[in-house]
Amino acid sequence: MVHRRVRGGKFKIKYEEKPCPVELDQEIDVTIIDLAPNGDGRLIIRGYNILVPKAKPRDYVKIKITNIDDKNVTGQIIS
Repeated sequence: MVHRRVRGGKFKIKYEEKPCPVELDQEIDVTIIDLAPNGDGRLIIRGYNILVPKAKPRDYVKIKITNIDDKNVTGQIIS
């Protein structure tokens, strides 16, 4: 986030786009931290929510990334 002073003493905020920490079809080992409101398992990596269907908190699973949105990533359990 970059602040820049503009006329009138106010600041204009410019948000810098951060790259996604995971890639499509990448396989990673993760620990589920809690449940999302829809009942999927959820974990956070560098500000991105990773949702894993059929996972419970404290599960240690290997997932494959299937979908990447603006701030949400969906993964599927492999083993």
